[in-house]
Amino acid sequence: MPKRPLLAAILFLLSAQLKAEVVLPRILGHNMVLQQGKPLVIWGKATAGETVTVQFAGQNLTTSADASGKWSVTLKPLKASAVPSELIISGTNTIRLQNILVGEVWLCSGQSNMEYTMRKNSKVNPSLATQLTDGHNPVDELNYAHNPLIRIFLVNRKELSKPDSLHRGWNEAQDSALRSFSAPAYFFAKELYKNLNVPIGVISSAVPGSRIEPWISEAAFHEDDYYVDQKLDGEPGKFYEPMIRPLAPFTLKGFLWYQGESNCFLKETLTYSHKLKTLITSWRTAWSDQKLPFYYVSLAPFNYSESKQKLALTKETLPEFREAQERVLSLPQTGMIVTTDLADDLSDIHPPYKWEIGRRLALMALANAYDKSDVVAEGPVFDRMKIKGRTAELHFTQLGSGLASRDAQPLTGFVIAGADGVFVPAQARLEGKRVLVSAANVPNPVAVRFAWDETAQPNLINKEGLPARPFRTDNPLKHQLFSGSQLPESSGLSGSLKQSTTQTNR
Repeated sequence: MPKRPLLAAILFLLSAQLKAEVVLPRILGHNMVLQQGKPLVIWGKATAGETVTVQFAGQNLTTSADASGKWSVTLKPLKASAVPSELIISGTNTIRLQNILVGEVWLCSGQSNMEYTMRKNSKVNPSLATQLTDGHNPVDELNYAHNPLIRIFLVNRKELSKPDSLHRGWNEAQDSALRSFSAPAYFFAKELYKNLNVPIGVISSAVPGSRIEPWISEAAFHEDDYYVDQKLDGEPGKFYEPMIRPLAPFTLKGFLWYQGESNCFLKETLTYSHKLKTLITSWRTAWSDQKLPFYYVSLAPFNYSESKQKLALTKETLPEFREAQERVLSLPQTGMIVTTDLADDLSDIHPPYKWEIGRRLALMALANAYDKSDVVAEGPVFDRMKIKGRTAELHFTQLGSGLASRDAQPLTGFVIAGADGVFVPAQARLEGKRVLVSAANVPNPVAVRFAWDETAQPNLINKEGLPARPFRTDNPLKHQLFSGSQLPESSGLSGSLKQSTTQTNR
Protein backbone atom coordinates (compact mmCIF):
# COMPACT_ATOMS: atom_id res chain seq x y z
CA MET A 1 0.00 0.00 0.00
CA PRO A 2 2.71 2.58 0.81
CA LYS A 3 3.98 2.26 -2.74
CA ARG A 4 0.84 3.87 -4.21
CA PRO A 5 1.42 7.37 -2.77
CA LEU A 6 5.05 7.18 -3.88
CA LEU A 7 4.00 6.14 -7.38
CA ALA A 8 1.46 8.95 -7.47
CA ALA A 9 4.11 11.45 -6.42
CA ILE A 10 6.49 10.22 -9.10
CA LEU A 11 3.79 10.44 -11.76
CA PHE A 12 2.91 13.94 -10.57
CA LEU A 13 6.53 15.08 -10.81
CA LEU A 14 6.91 13.52 -14.26
CA SER A 15 3.69 15.17 -15.39
CA ALA A 16 4.85 18.52 -14.09
CA GLN A 17 8.19 18.09 -15.81
CA LEU A 18 6.50 17.24 -19.11
CA LYS A 19 4.22 20.24 -18.84
CA ALA A 20 7.21 22.45 -18.22
CA GLU A 21 8.93 21.57 -21.48
CA VAL A 22 9.01 24.13 -24.23
CA VAL A 23 7.11 22.83 -27.26
CA LEU A 24 7.42 24.15 -30.81
CA PRO A 25 4.95 24.03 -33.72
CA ARG A 26 5.91 21.55 -36.43
CA ILE A 27 6.74 24.25 -38.94
CA LEU A 28 9.74 25.24 -36.78
CA GLY A 29 12.39 22.60 -37.24
CA HIS A 30 15.81 21.49 -38.40
CA ASN A 31 16.71 22.43 -42.00
CA MET A 32 14.11 25.19 -42.28
CA VAL A 33 14.46 28.42 -44.22
CA LEU A 34 13.54 31.67 -42.47
CA GLN A 35 12.26 34.60 -44.50
CA GLN A 36 14.79 37.35 -45.08
CA GLY A 37 14.06 41.06 -44.70
CA LYS A 38 11.02 40.73 -42.42
CA PRO A 39 10.44 40.46 -38.66
CA LEU A 40 10.49 36.76 -37.75
CA VAL A 41 8.04 35.33 -35.24
CA ILE A 42 9.25 32.33 -33.24
CA TRP A 43 6.54 30.85 -31.05
CA GLY A 44 5.43 27.83 -29.06
CA LYS A 45 4.03 26.62 -25.76
CA ALA A 46 5.38 26.14 -22.26
CA THR A 47 4.15 26.19 -18.70
CA ALA A 48 2.31 29.39 -17.84
CA GLY A 49 4.83 31.95 -16.64
CA GLU A 50 7.83 29.96 -17.83
CA THR A 51 10.75 32.04 -19.09
CA VAL A 52 11.75 31.25 -22.67
CA THR A 53 14.86 32.51 -24.46
CA VAL A 54 15.46 32.45 -28.22
CA GLN A 55 18.93 32.88 -29.72
CA PHE A 56 19.69 33.21 -33.42
CA ALA A 57 22.10 35.16 -35.62
CA GLY A 58 23.42 37.28 -32.75
CA GLN A 59 19.98 38.07 -31.37
CA ASN A 60 19.00 36.99 -27.88
CA LEU A 61 15.36 37.50 -26.86
CA THR A 62 13.55 36.49 -23.68
CA THR A 63 9.85 36.26 -22.93
CA SER A 64 7.41 34.47 -20.61
CA ALA A 65 4.58 32.12 -21.47
CA ASP A 66 1.16 33.65 -20.88
CA ALA A 67 -1.62 32.17 -18.73
CA SER A 68 -2.52 29.69 -21.46
CA GLY A 69 1.10 28.66 -21.96
CA LYS A 70 1.61 30.48 -25.24
CA TRP A 71 4.77 32.47 -25.93
CA SER A 72 6.36 34.23 -28.87
CA VAL A 73 9.27 36.49 -29.73
CA THR A 74 9.98 38.49 -32.85
CA LEU A 75 13.47 38.50 -34.32
CA LYS A 76 14.60 41.57 -36.20
CA PRO A 77 14.81 41.19 -40.01
CA LEU A 78 17.78 39.18 -41.24
CA LYS A 79 19.76 39.18 -44.45
CA ALA A 80 19.79 36.09 -46.65
CA SER A 81 22.38 33.55 -45.57
CA ALA A 82 23.36 30.20 -47.06
CA VAL A 83 25.56 29.45 -44.03
CA PRO A 84 23.84 26.82 -41.84
CA SER A 85 23.15 28.23 -38.40
CA GLU A 86 21.70 27.02 -35.10
CA LEU A 87 18.52 28.39 -33.54
CA ILE A 88 18.35 27.78 -29.78
CA ILE A 89 15.13 27.88 -27.72
CA SER A 90 15.66 27.53 -23.99
CA GLY A 91 13.23 27.08 -21.14
CA THR A 92 13.15 24.22 -18.69
CA ASN A 93 14.48 22.26 -21.64
CA THR A 94 16.67 23.39 -24.52
CA ILE A 95 15.90 22.84 -28.20
CA ARG A 96 18.67 23.27 -30.75
CA LEU A 97 17.44 23.52 -34.32
CA GLN A 98 20.26 22.75 -36.74
CA ASN A 99 21.08 23.71 -40.34
CA ILE A 100 18.88 26.84 -40.49
CA LEU A 101 19.14 29.12 -43.54
CA VAL A 102 17.71 32.55 -44.33
CA GLY A 103 16.17 33.33 -47.72
CA GLU A 104 12.74 33.30 -49.35
CA VAL A 105 9.72 31.29 -48.14
CA TRP A 106 6.46 30.57 -50.01
CA LEU A 107 3.32 28.65 -49.03
CA CYS A 108 1.84 26.57 -51.87
CA SER A 109 -1.72 25.24 -51.63
CA GLY A 110 -4.69 23.93 -53.60
CA GLN A 111 -5.95 20.61 -54.86
CA SER A 112 -4.44 17.71 -56.82
CA ASN A 113 -2.62 19.77 -59.44
CA MET A 114 -0.67 21.47 -56.66
CA GLU A 115 -0.27 18.21 -54.73
CA TYR A 116 1.01 16.51 -57.95
CA THR A 117 4.23 14.89 -56.76
CA MET A 118 7.71 14.76 -58.18
CA ARG A 119 7.25 10.98 -58.27
CA LYS A 120 4.41 11.46 -60.77
CA ASN A 121 6.49 13.99 -62.65
CA SER A 122 9.18 11.33 -63.16
CA LYS A 123 6.64 9.15 -64.99
CA VAL A 124 5.67 11.79 -67.57
CA ASN A 125 6.58 11.06 -71.19
CA PRO A 126 10.02 12.71 -71.60
CA SER A 127 9.13 13.76 -75.14
CA LEU A 128 6.74 16.36 -73.69
CA ALA A 129 9.61 18.29 -72.15
CA THR A 130 12.54 20.21 -73.46
CA GLN A 131 15.80 20.42 -71.61
CA LEU A 132 16.15 22.90 -68.79
CA THR A 133 18.97 25.40 -68.72
CA ASP A 134 21.00 23.01 -66.57
CA GLY A 135 21.05 20.54 -69.44
CA HIS A 136 18.65 17.76 -68.48
CA ASN A 137 15.03 16.87 -69.05
CA PRO A 138 12.76 18.06 -66.18
CA VAL A 139 11.08 14.65 -66.16
CA ASP A 140 14.40 13.32 -64.85
CA GLU A 141 14.76 16.00 -62.16
CA LEU A 142 14.76 13.50 -59.29
CA ASN A 143 18.03 12.12 -60.62
CA TYR A 144 19.70 15.53 -60.48
CA ALA A 145 18.06 17.42 -57.60
CA HIS A 146 20.69 17.96 -54.92
CA ASN A 147 20.70 21.67 -54.15
CA PRO A 148 21.00 21.93 -50.34
CA LEU A 149 19.80 25.53 -50.49
CA ILE A 150 16.28 24.52 -51.57
CA ARG A 151 14.26 23.24 -48.61
CA ILE A 152 10.79 21.68 -48.58
CA PHE A 153 8.07 21.15 -45.97
CA LEU A 154 5.17 18.82 -46.76
CA VAL A 155 2.11 19.44 -44.58
CA ASN A 156 0.56 16.33 -43.07
CA ARG A 157 -3.10 17.05 -42.39
CA LYS A 158 -3.27 14.80 -39.33
CA GLU A 159 -0.02 15.88 -37.71
CA LEU A 160 0.62 19.59 -38.38
CA SER A 161 -1.24 20.78 -35.28
CA LYS A 162 0.36 18.17 -32.99
CA PRO A 163 3.61 18.77 -31.07
CA ASP A 164 6.75 17.27 -32.60
CA SER A 165 9.74 16.45 -30.43
CA LEU A 166 11.93 15.49 -33.40
CA HIS A 167 11.57 18.72 -35.41
CA ARG A 168 12.09 16.90 -38.72
CA GLY A 169 9.41 18.41 -40.95
CA TRP A 170 11.82 20.33 -43.18
CA ASN A 171 14.08 18.53 -45.65
CA GLU A 172 16.58 19.36 -48.33
CA ALA A 173 14.91 19.02 -51.73
CA GLN A 174 16.20 15.63 -52.78
CA ASP A 175 15.73 11.87 -52.45
CA SER A 176 12.62 10.40 -50.79
CA ALA A 177 11.41 13.71 -49.34
CA LEU A 178 11.34 15.30 -52.78
CA ARG A 179 9.64 12.31 -54.40
CA SER A 180 6.56 12.94 -52.27
CA PHE A 181 6.64 16.71 -52.68
CA SER A 182 4.69 19.05 -54.97
CA ALA A 183 6.23 19.31 -58.44
CA PRO A 184 4.85 22.84 -59.16
CA ALA A 185 6.17 24.07 -55.82
CA TYR A 186 9.60 22.51 -56.34
CA PHE A 187 10.06 23.85 -59.89
CA PHE A 188 8.91 27.26 -58.65
CA ALA A 189 11.61 27.12 -55.97
CA LYS A 190 14.22 26.00 -58.48
CA GLU A 191 13.47 28.90 -60.81
CA LEU A 192 13.51 31.38 -57.94
CA TYR A 193 16.86 30.10 -56.76
CA LYS A 194 18.32 30.37 -60.25
CA ASN A 195 17.36 34.04 -60.39
CA LEU A 196 17.80 35.16 -56.77
CA ASN A 197 20.69 32.93 -55.66
CA VAL A 198 19.47 32.79 -52.05
CA PRO A 199 18.07 29.87 -50.04
CA ILE A 200 14.48 29.03 -50.95
CA GLY A 201 11.93 27.33 -48.71
CA VAL A 202 8.59 26.06 -50.04
CA ILE A 203 5.72 24.64 -47.99
CA SER A 204 3.17 22.41 -49.73
CA SER A 205 -0.29 22.11 -48.17
CA ALA A 206 -2.69 20.62 -50.70
CA VAL A 207 -5.50 18.04 -50.85
CA PRO A 208 -6.55 16.25 -54.07
CA GLY A 209 -10.14 16.87 -55.12
CA SER A 210 -10.68 19.68 -52.62
CA ARG A 211 -13.04 22.55 -53.28
CA ILE A 212 -12.10 26.06 -52.19
CA GLU A 213 -14.52 26.25 -49.24
CA PRO A 214 -12.59 23.92 -46.88
CA TRP A 215 -9.52 26.16 -47.25
CA ILE A 216 -11.41 29.13 -45.79
CA SER A 217 -12.19 29.45 -42.08
CA GLU A 218 -15.82 29.55 -40.99
CA ALA A 219 -15.11 32.86 -39.30
CA ALA A 220 -14.01 34.40 -42.60
CA PHE A 221 -17.33 33.45 -44.21
CA HIS A 222 -19.33 34.74 -41.26
CA GLU A 223 -17.53 38.08 -41.29
CA ASP A 224 -18.35 38.79 -44.95
CA ASP A 225 -21.81 40.27 -45.63
CA TYR A 226 -21.81 38.69 -49.09
CA TYR A 227 -22.52 35.28 -47.58
CA VAL A 228 -25.29 36.32 -45.16
CA ASP A 229 -28.13 34.80 -47.17
CA GLN A 230 -26.13 31.98 -48.74
CA LYS A 231 -26.01 28.36 -47.74
CA LEU A 232 -22.38 27.30 -47.78
CA ASP A 233 -21.51 23.78 -48.81
CA GLY A 234 -18.02 22.33 -49.09
CA GLU A 235 -17.30 22.08 -45.34
CA PRO A 236 -15.74 25.51 -44.56
CA GLY A 237 -12.55 25.28 -42.54
CA LYS A 238 -12.09 21.50 -42.94
CA PHE A 239 -8.59 21.94 -44.38
CA TYR A 240 -7.88 25.47 -43.22
CA GLU A 241 -7.95 24.52 -39.55
CA PRO A 242 -5.52 21.57 -39.65
CA MET A 243 -3.39 22.59 -42.67
CA ILE A 244 -3.16 26.40 -42.86
CA ARG A 245 -3.94 27.95 -39.47
CA PRO A 246 -1.11 26.10 -37.62
CA LEU A 247 1.41 27.57 -40.10
CA ALA A 248 0.69 31.16 -39.06
CA PRO A 249 2.52 33.31 -38.12
CA PHE A 250 5.55 31.61 -39.74
CA THR A 251 6.94 34.47 -41.80
CA LEU A 252 6.35 34.15 -45.55
CA LYS A 253 7.08 36.04 -48.74
CA GLY A 254 3.79 35.00 -50.33
CA PHE A 255 1.29 32.35 -51.44
CA LEU A 256 0.82 30.15 -54.52
CA TRP A 257 -2.62 28.68 -55.30
CA TYR A 258 -3.51 25.97 -57.83
CA GLN A 259 -7.15 25.00 -57.39
CA GLY A 260 -10.52 25.37 -59.06
CA GLU A 261 -11.31 22.20 -60.96
CA SER A 262 -13.68 20.94 -58.26
CA ASN A 263 -15.54 24.27 -58.24
CA CYS A 264 -15.59 24.49 -62.02
CA PHE A 265 -17.55 21.23 -62.06
CA LEU A 266 -20.19 23.12 -60.06
CA LYS A 267 -20.47 25.76 -62.81
CA GLU A 268 -19.37 28.50 -60.43
CA THR A 269 -18.53 31.96 -61.68
CA LEU A 270 -19.16 35.02 -59.51
CA THR A 271 -19.49 32.89 -56.37
CA TYR A 272 -16.00 31.49 -56.94
CA SER A 273 -14.64 35.00 -57.42
CA HIS A 274 -15.97 35.96 -54.01
CA LYS A 275 -14.71 32.79 -52.35
CA LEU A 276 -11.22 33.25 -53.74
CA LYS A 277 -11.26 36.88 -52.64
CA THR A 278 -12.33 35.74 -49.16
CA LEU A 279 -9.57 33.15 -49.04
CA ILE A 280 -6.91 35.66 -50.04
CA THR A 281 -7.96 38.37 -47.60
CA SER A 282 -8.47 35.91 -44.72
CA TRP A 283 -5.08 34.25 -45.24
CA ARG A 284 -3.42 37.64 -45.38
CA THR A 285 -5.24 38.54 -42.17
CA ALA A 286 -3.98 35.36 -40.50
CA TRP A 287 -0.45 36.50 -41.33
CA SER A 288 -1.22 40.13 -40.41
CA ASP A 289 -0.14 41.39 -43.83
CA GLN A 290 -2.65 42.38 -46.52
CA LYS A 291 0.20 42.96 -48.97
CA LEU A 292 1.40 39.36 -49.14
CA PRO A 293 1.62 38.38 -52.84
CA PHE A 294 -0.86 35.77 -54.00
CA TYR A 295 -0.30 34.12 -57.39
CA TYR A 296 -2.53 31.48 -58.89
CA VAL A 297 -3.09 29.25 -61.92
CA SER A 298 -5.81 29.72 -64.53
CA LEU A 299 -7.20 26.27 -65.34
CA ALA A 300 -5.89 24.29 -68.31
CA PRO A 301 -8.02 22.90 -71.17
CA PHE A 302 -10.14 19.88 -70.23
CA ASN A 303 -13.34 18.24 -71.48
CA TYR A 304 -15.56 19.32 -68.60
CA SER A 305 -18.67 19.08 -70.77
CA GLU A 306 -18.06 15.37 -71.35
CA SER A 307 -17.80 14.58 -67.65
CA LYS A 308 -20.67 12.84 -65.92
CA GLN A 309 -21.89 15.47 -63.48
CA LYS A 310 -25.20 16.39 -61.87
CA LEU A 311 -24.96 19.80 -63.51
CA ALA A 312 -24.94 20.03 -67.30
CA LEU A 313 -21.63 21.60 -68.24
CA THR A 314 -21.01 23.24 -71.60
CA LYS A 315 -17.92 24.00 -73.62
CA GLU A 316 -18.09 27.54 -72.21
CA THR A 317 -18.14 26.48 -68.56
CA LEU A 318 -14.35 26.51 -68.34
CA PRO A 319 -13.84 29.90 -70.04
CA GLU A 320 -16.48 31.41 -67.77
CA PHE A 321 -14.76 29.94 -64.73
CA ARG A 322 -11.42 31.33 -65.88
CA GLU A 323 -13.12 34.71 -66.15
CA ALA A 324 -14.21 34.28 -62.52
CA GLN A 325 -10.59 33.56 -61.60
CA GLU A 326 -9.44 36.60 -63.54
CA ARG A 327 -11.90 38.86 -61.74
CA VAL A 328 -9.92 38.38 -58.52
CA LEU A 329 -7.04 40.31 -60.06
CA SER A 330 -8.94 43.32 -58.73
CA LEU A 331 -7.21 42.61 -55.42
CA PRO A 332 -3.75 44.16 -55.04
CA GLN A 333 -0.63 42.00 -55.15
CA THR A 334 -2.30 39.21 -57.10
CA GLY A 335 -1.28 37.55 -60.35
CA MET A 336 -2.55 34.75 -62.58
CA ILE A 337 -0.67 32.56 -65.04
CA VAL A 338 -2.26 31.14 -68.20
CA THR A 339 -2.01 27.45 -69.12
CA THR A 340 -3.97 27.07 -72.36
CA ASP A 341 -0.88 25.56 -74.00
CA LEU A 342 -0.15 23.04 -71.26
CA ALA A 343 -2.69 20.27 -71.85
CA ASP A 344 -1.46 17.09 -73.48
CA ASP A 345 -4.64 15.01 -73.05
CA LEU A 346 -8.02 16.74 -72.84
CA SER A 347 -9.42 13.82 -70.85
CA ASP A 348 -6.73 14.23 -68.17
CA ILE A 349 -7.46 16.94 -65.62
CA HIS A 350 -3.84 16.78 -64.44
CA PRO A 351 -1.64 18.48 -67.05
CA PRO A 352 1.85 16.97 -66.98
CA TYR A 353 3.81 20.19 -67.53
CA LYS A 354 4.36 21.00 -63.87
CA TRP A 355 7.89 22.25 -64.50
CA GLU A 356 6.43 24.98 -66.70
CA ILE A 357 3.65 25.77 -64.21
CA GLY A 358 6.32 26.30 -61.55
CA ARG A 359 8.46 28.37 -63.89
CA ARG A 360 5.60 30.69 -64.85
CA LEU A 361 4.60 31.19 -61.22
CA ALA A 362 8.23 32.05 -60.52
CA LEU A 363 8.25 34.56 -63.37
CA MET A 364 5.18 36.20 -61.81
CA ALA A 365 6.95 36.39 -58.47
CA LEU A 366 10.22 37.66 -59.93
CA ALA A 367 8.53 40.43 -61.90
CA ASN A 368 6.23 41.58 -59.12
CA ALA A 369 7.26 40.41 -55.65
CA TYR A 370 10.95 40.91 -56.44
CA ASP A 371 10.64 43.86 -58.84
CA LYS A 372 12.71 42.29 -61.61
CA SER A 373 11.88 44.77 -64.35
CA ASP A 374 13.61 42.70 -67.03
CA VAL A 375 11.38 39.65 -66.45
CA VAL A 376 8.36 39.15 -68.71
CA ALA A 377 5.82 37.36 -66.51
CA GLU A 378 2.66 37.19 -68.64
CA GLY A 379 1.50 36.56 -72.14
CA PRO A 380 -0.63 39.05 -74.13
CA VAL A 381 -3.66 40.45 -72.29
CA PHE A 382 -6.57 41.97 -74.22
CA ASP A 383 -6.70 45.73 -73.77
CA ARG A 384 -9.21 47.26 -76.19
CA MET A 385 -10.98 46.80 -79.51
CA LYS A 386 -11.60 49.14 -82.44
CA ILE A 387 -14.01 48.32 -85.24
CA LYS A 388 -12.81 49.38 -88.68
CA GLY A 389 -15.32 48.36 -91.30
CA ARG A 390 -15.45 44.56 -91.43
CA THR A 391 -12.46 44.15 -89.14
CA ALA A 392 -12.06 44.08 -85.38
CA GLU A 393 -8.70 45.52 -84.40
CA LEU A 394 -7.50 44.14 -81.08
CA HIS A 395 -4.87 45.76 -78.89
CA PHE A 396 -3.00 44.05 -76.07
CA THR A 397 -0.84 44.73 -73.06
CA GLN A 398 1.92 42.41 -71.79
CA LEU A 399 3.45 42.30 -75.25
CA GLY A 400 6.94 41.43 -74.07
CA SER A 401 9.16 41.63 -77.14
CA GLY A 402 6.12 41.52 -79.39
CA LEU A 403 3.22 39.36 -80.52
CA ALA A 404 3.86 36.06 -82.27
CA SER A 405 2.35 32.76 -83.38
CA ARG A 406 3.73 29.81 -81.45
CA ASP A 407 3.90 27.54 -84.49
CA ALA A 408 4.35 30.28 -87.11
CA GLN A 409 0.91 29.35 -88.47
CA PRO A 410 -2.19 31.59 -88.82
CA LEU A 411 -3.66 32.55 -85.47
CA THR A 412 -6.24 30.21 -83.98
CA GLY A 413 -8.92 30.39 -81.32
CA PHE A 414 -10.78 33.53 -82.47
CA VAL A 415 -14.53 33.79 -83.11
CA ILE A 416 -16.46 36.91 -84.09
CA ALA A 417 -20.10 38.03 -84.00
CA GLY A 418 -22.30 40.74 -85.39
CA ALA A 419 -25.33 42.35 -83.78
CA ASP A 420 -27.17 39.02 -83.84
CA GLY A 421 -24.74 37.64 -81.24
CA VAL A 422 -23.96 34.54 -83.28
CA PHE A 423 -20.26 33.74 -83.06
CA VAL A 424 -18.55 32.16 -86.04
CA PRO A 425 -14.93 31.10 -86.65
CA ALA A 426 -12.78 34.06 -87.59
CA GLN A 427 -9.59 34.71 -89.47
CA ALA A 428 -6.98 36.49 -87.37
CA ARG A 429 -3.62 37.85 -88.33
CA LEU A 430 -0.85 39.79 -86.72
CA GLU A 431 -0.11 43.35 -87.73
CA GLY A 432 2.60 44.79 -85.52
CA LYS A 433 1.21 45.13 -82.01
CA ARG A 434 -2.33 44.39 -83.14
CA VAL A 435 -4.41 41.39 -84.09
CA LEU A 436 -6.91 41.91 -86.93
CA VAL A 437 -9.98 39.67 -86.78
CA SER A 438 -12.71 39.22 -89.39
CA ALA A 439 -15.07 36.75 -91.01
CA ALA A 440 -16.57 36.86 -94.49
CA ASN A 441 -20.10 36.36 -93.23
CA VAL A 442 -19.89 39.04 -90.50
CA PRO A 443 -19.86 42.40 -92.32
CA ASN A 444 -20.48 44.46 -89.18
CA PRO A 445 -18.66 42.88 -86.24
CA VAL A 446 -19.43 43.94 -82.69
CA ALA A 447 -17.69 41.33 -80.51
CA VAL A 448 -14.75 38.94 -80.50
CA ARG A 449 -13.97 36.00 -78.27
CA PHE A 450 -10.65 34.23 -77.88
CA ALA A 451 -10.06 30.72 -76.53
CA TRP A 452 -13.70 30.69 -75.50
CA ASP A 453 -14.00 26.91 -75.53
CA GLU A 454 -12.85 24.32 -73.02
CA THR A 455 -10.65 22.58 -75.60
CA ALA A 456 -9.08 25.72 -77.08
CA GLN A 457 -5.29 25.64 -77.27
CA PRO A 458 -4.61 28.76 -79.35
CA ASN A 459 -1.23 29.82 -80.67
CA LEU A 460 -1.15 33.56 -79.90
CA ILE A 461 1.83 34.28 -77.64
CA ASN A 462 4.39 36.96 -77.00
CA LYS A 463 7.91 36.38 -78.24
CA GLU A 464 8.89 35.18 -74.77
CA GLY A 465 6.64 32.17 -75.40
CA LEU A 466 3.88 32.99 -72.91
CA PRO A 467 0.30 32.37 -74.11
CA ALA A 468 -2.36 35.03 -74.48
CA ARG A 469 -5.06 35.16 -71.81
CA PRO A 470 -8.56 34.03 -72.96
CA PHE A 471 -11.10 36.83 -73.21
CA ARG A 472 -14.43 38.00 -74.61
CA THR A 473 -15.00 41.60 -75.63
CA ASP A 474 -18.75 41.27 -75.04
CA ASN A 475 -18.40 40.92 -71.27
CA PRO A 476 -19.70 44.18 -69.74
CA LEU A 477 -18.57 43.08 -66.26
CA LYS A 478 -22.13 43.22 -64.98
CA HIS A 479 -21.11 41.35 -61.83
CA GLN A 480 -18.71 43.16 -59.60
CA LEU A 481 -16.35 41.41 -57.22
CA PHE A 482 -17.18 43.72 -54.35
CA SER A 483 -20.89 43.50 -53.66
CA GLY A 484 -22.72 46.78 -53.91
CA SER A 485 -19.82 48.83 -55.21
CA GLN A 486 -17.92 49.58 -58.36
CA LEU A 487 -14.36 48.41 -58.80
CA PRO A 488 -12.11 51.38 -58.07
CA GLU A 489 -9.80 52.52 -60.84
CA SER A 490 -6.82 52.04 -58.52
CA SER A 491 -7.75 48.47 -57.62
CA GLY A 492 -5.11 46.91 -59.81
CA LEU A 493 -7.62 45.21 -62.13
CA SER A 494 -5.73 44.44 -65.31
CA GLY A 495 -6.29 43.12 -68.77
CA SER A 496 -9.60 42.19 -70.34
CA LEU A 497 -11.70 42.81 -67.24
CA LYS A 498 -10.81 46.43 -66.73
CA GLN A 499 -10.70 47.21 -70.41
CA SER A 500 -14.00 45.52 -71.19
CA THR A 501 -15.69 48.18 -69.04
CA THR A 502 -14.21 50.97 -71.16
CA GLN A 503 -14.16 49.29 -74.53
CA THR A 504 -15.01 51.53 -77.47
CA ASN A 505 -15.85 50.72 -81.07
CA ARG A 506 -14.24 53.43 -83.07
